[in-house]
Amino acid sequence: MSELTTTARPYARAAFELANANGEQAKWSEMLAYMAAVAHDPAMRAVLGSPRLSQQQAADLLIAVCAQHINEPGKNFIRLLAENNRIPLLPEIAAMYQYYRADAEGTVDAEVIAASAIDDKRLARIRAALQRRLGKNVRLRSRTDKALIGGAVIRAGDLVIDGCVRGRLDRLATALIH
Repeated sequence: MSELTTTARPYARAAFELANANGEQAKWSEMLAYMAAVAHDPAMRAVLGSPRLSQQQAADLLIAVCAQHINEPGKNFIRLLAENNRIPLLPEIAAMYQYYRADAEGTVDAEVIAASAIDDKRLARIRAALQRRLGKNVRLRSRTDKALIGGAVIRAGDLVIDGCVRGRLDRLATALIH
């Protein structure tokens, strides 16, 4: 996954800089999300990955499918990706673009994964604590994962706070082995 992110980074950065220069950050978010969804579809991936299809044909096909949702710079972006054989990276490019956009807007997306549902009051306290720690506006989502046994894991950008029982047991096991 790290290699995909490294390869996707310059394309996401270029898209963000183009969008930022033209005041089209939201438009590019929508376009990249749509392009990524289409390119990630299993049937489309199979067609786009066919050795019978030239890079130009792959670009033309993706542009045709996305035509109602992308503008001319978006089409040119697809052509550039096809020329460099990077269309499969669209999901990573879209995700990284969102990261650049959120960073520029002073926001960060965070997720709380807990063993059981967290009430709104506790989520508000978690959001406030993350905002103080990160110095950014936090958009917080939550979900449950029974595999955690108890506690929670919080992810915000590169920050991971592992307060789940499973994580504590894993750390204890590692400490006992060494």
